[in-house]
Amino acid sequence: MKPTPSLTLAGVLSSFRRAFSGIVLMSGVVNVLTLTGSFFMLQVYDRVVPGRSVPTLVGLAVLAATLFTFQGVLELIRSRLMVRLGQGLDAKLSPSVYSALMRLPLRSKSSGDGLQPLRDLDQVRSFVGSAGPTALFDLPWMPLYIGICFIFHFWIGVTALAGAIVLFALTLLAEFRTSGPTKIAGQHAAVRSSLAEATRRNAEAMQAMGFGGRIAERWYAVNADYLNAHAAASDVAGTLGTISKVLRLMLQSGILAIGAYLVIKQEATGGIMIASSIMMGRALAPIELAIAHWKGFVAARQSWARLKQLLSALPESTTGVTLPAPVSKLAVESVSVVPPGERTPVVWDANFTLTSGSGLGIIGPSASGKSSLVRALAGVWLPARGSVRLDGATLDQWPTDELGKHIGYLPQDVQLFDGTIAQNISRFDPDASSEMVLAASKAAGVHDLIVHLAEGYDTRIGEAGASLSAGQRQRIALARALYGDPFLVILDEPNSNLDSDGEMALSAAIRGVRDRGGIVIVVAHRPSALANVDTVLMMANGHAKAFGPKDEVLNKIVRSAAPLKVVAAEGGVPA
Repeated sequence: MKPTPSLTLAGVLSSFRRAFSGIVLMSGVVNVLTLTGSFFMLQVYDRVVPGRSVPTLVGLAVLAATLFTFQGVLELIRSRLMVRLGQGLDAKLSPSVYSALMRLPLRSKSSGDGLQPLRDLDQVRSFVGSAGPTALFDLPWMPLYIGICFIFHFWIGVTALAGAIVLFALTLLAEFRTSGPTKIAGQHAAVRSSLAEATRRNAEAMQAMGFGGRIAERWYAVNADYLNAHAAASDVAGTLGTISKVLRLMLQSGILAIGAYLVIKQEATGGIMIASSIMMGRALAPIELAIAHWKGFVAARQSWARLKQLLSALPESTTGVTLPAPVSKLAVESVSVVPPGERTPVVWDANFTLTSGSGLGIIGPSASGKSSLVRALAGVWLPARGSVRLDGATLDQWPTDELGKHIGYLPQDVQLFDGTIAQNISRFDPDASSEMVLAASKAAGVHDLIVHLAEGYDTRIGEAGASLSAGQRQRIALARALYGDPFLVILDEPNSNLDSDGEMALSAAIRGVRDRGGIVIVVAHRPSALANVDTVLMMANGHAKAFGPKDEVLNKIVRSAAPLKVVAAEGGVPA
């Protein structure tokens, strides 16, 4: 069963309300059972030793062993429950986080580590499953232990209270001193991961052109910054943890000394002296444990804040009505496009309409806005203004997965996934039939190429299609775009890596889309890609300069270019 993504972090936490309540109740029982050691020592020193009663000693020992066993079982259950709670939190959040991760580069300018949301989720899950949260559940029980110390003797209680105040002050100091270094370390970690990923992607270029050494020097510098920031955060946490441990040991010894003084003055018994020392250690243990894990707590809190910001900025759209498949028209209404994270439009007020069976070729010089426009037509980028409509409905009225069935998109930069060729063609559809895969590959003219590979459609192509040539990747990506006979097929520079056979297959694919009543849009620099379209859109500087029947627009372009050629031939400079 596919997990349902949770839309808010508050909703995720509320779904674990019963689990948290159970952990709180279990922590209360554990903390009450922790009194066993103190009261056992109290009874041994004040009752067993003076009375020399072996049966009493045996009875107390059996009772204490039973209670310790029960305490151990509850602590084991609590720790395992915390681990399962972390896993449950991950299971609830991961669909939304992964969905946001996919949409993040399409909605904002990418910077740093693109996988940071997943690392944040890992950080939160790891902390929830660690011993750190148990200290937070134990802290509310400190007043109970300190109160018992006051029952033993006023000065024993004062000593325990003073120790708790000192360690609590250390906890506040840990909060102020670790927050900044932990945040800086996280930022350096993101830069480090981003550079490592870029190095892996560009390994061929670095090897061929010999600048790997210079990139390695950058890596050494970035890695050194990360290590220094991580060491600074660890040093702060480690120093405060050591101080808290030493203080707790000193306080335990001090309370023994005070207890001994009170015994000498006959104001307390030997049992109280030993029991108060144990009680003191148990009262201060949660603070010491919290300080030891404070760095992880701060990192988890910062990760949680980033996740909250991410999910708030990229909410998942929902729709309650499933629209029918588009069959007749694509309307582009005053569409302006701004790249993610930028402010200046690269496409201004594009307007045109295409009907079933149309083929549009988009031409123009580099950086004229062709690829940006088709990204908006495919629903990859949201228009900054205007709308793209299929049969009258804007693209955002379809759920993303449903809209994808009606759109085939071949981007300029072809990317395939690690998997078989059949899986890539079928867009990893678990219900894909062999007939649909074969139909797409034959429509793209790539069937013969695939069956001549060693394992045919079961050939694993490796990460990003590394085992295939650029032309093979482009043709398989064309088959992926045609899978399921989508109504709107958008091809961005589809022949940039094709040979003559590939060009013929592309032309046949374009004719096939139009013949079955679909709409095909082709971005092209090479004229061969325009052979089977009937309409042309000329782009320049982000504006649509001409739109209409192919021959009419191309003739207009040729006529406007002719005077420039005459002026150039005469040695003049065109105005």
